[in-house]
Amino acid sequence: MKYPVALIRSEEGYSVSCPGLPGCWSQGKTEEEALENIKDAIQEYIAVARQLGGERELREVEIQA
Repeated sequence: MKYPVALIRSEEGYSVSCPGLPGCWSQGKTEEEALENIKDAIQEYIAVARQLGGERELREVEIQA
């Protein structure tokens, strides 16, 4: 699954967030590091969402923008 991310350069490196997943963000000293870190953050975010979903059925859908 693909998620768009917002990458912002800062004095310390890069800040990156995933607008489609509120509160999901990370950072890195380089652009590559920040992008790898947000991949991990997205995977953890989804794992927690599934865990909190409990018995509710969670589905992934793909939309065309």
